[in-house]
Amino acid sequence: MCRLPSILRSISFTHITLLASTSSDKHDYSLAGLITRLQSRSGRFLTSTCVCVSTATISLYYYCMNINLLFTPERWDKQHNIQKLSCIPTQLRCRVISWSWLRIPGVLQRLGFTYFVLALMQTFSTHREIPLKVHHWWNPVQDVVLYWPEWLFIALLEIVWLCVTFFMPVPNCPTGYLGAGGIGDDGLYSNCTGGAAAYIDRWLLGDKIYWHPSCKVLYRTTEPFDPEGVLGTINSIVMGFFGMQAGKILLFFRERNRSVLTRFLAWALILGISAAILSKCTRDEGFIPVNKNLWSLSYVTCMGFMSFVLLGVMYFVMDIKKWWGGQPFIYPGMNSIFVYVGHSLLGFYFPFSWETRFHDSHWEKLFQNLWGTSLWVFIAYLLYRKRFFLKI
Repeated sequence: MCRLPSILRSISFTHITLLASTSSDKHDYSLAGLITRLQSRSGRFLTSTCVCVSTATISLYYYCMNINLLFTPERWDKQHNIQKLSCIPTQLRCRVISWSWLRIPGVLQRLGFTYFVLALMQTFSTHREIPLKVHHWWNPVQDVVLYWPEWLFIALLEIVWLCVTFFMPVPNCPTGYLGAGGIGDDGLYSNCTGGAAAYIDRWLLGDKIYWHPSCKVLYRTTEPFDPEGVLGTINSIVMGFFGMQAGKILLFFRERNRSVLTRFLAWALILGISAAILSKCTRDEGFIPVNKNLWSLSYVTCMGFMSFVLLGVMYFVMDIKKWWGGQPFIYPGMNSIFVYVGHSLLGFYFPFSWETRFHDSHWEKLFQNLWGTSLWVFIAYLLYRKRFFLKI
């Protein structure tokens, strides 16, 4: 099956890395430095308009160029009873394609729409002064108070997600079902994969969604389910908003390292405790189980917790103590578009990958992925030495 490579998940770092590649200070890759340049370039917080336009451009470009990657030949094979279609490294990767196989949702589509909504929020924000020059009693939380309309909007979005997920009736399924369907739950709800999220996708998008979800093999599901569906996009906006909050902390409390770290830790605690309560500290139980495919609220808070912790550690190591400059990860980050395109075209072929001898071996697959990643990092390093940076 032709599938989008996992490297797509790192495409969201493109905007910041491209700014780094065009900066006058080629060696200032600190978080504060990048965020400061983002602000100084347009005079608007996080250059929301630029982010909006550039993200839309990237999403549209790759959506059109890789339309072949969104097709599912196995589905066509099942319906027409012929051999599976092989994939070739051309712009039309699959030999026989049809618009009827088009998958409308996708990773880049979700990223583009998420950034678009967040950029609009910042574009229409009435606040311009960062940080405040006048002292108020609420200055310690000014990064939250000054943007209360945005927090209200995010809260309303989350209320919509909760109401639709847990109160929307789904035909022949229990209300609020969050399971995988198939043989899960003793096979009682075999056709209820994804619950309300899948029902909305089928209602809005028909059969132009993902037909081979990860739960298909484990739970033997028969219904399509798209992990980048409509309902989950609401929570992806919420997760992106937490990322914007991290940027606001760096802007409002610049050059105040203790204040920045304290707030990163505070947000990590808030989100971590929320995730623990929602999931009851279990793997797949609780009020709202941690579920990446559904992009559940507990998944968002759990990932937000881990992100703030990791961001705080990196800020301490790289910005404060300056023990590490980000190598070697900074090299593919500076050329993320090139690495993505190269992996899409060549990632299926030697020397980046090969046909595994032991199909049940995770170790061989792990070594193959580590080897392919190392090659792309090395190529990106050579391009960095040559000052070659592919930008859109």
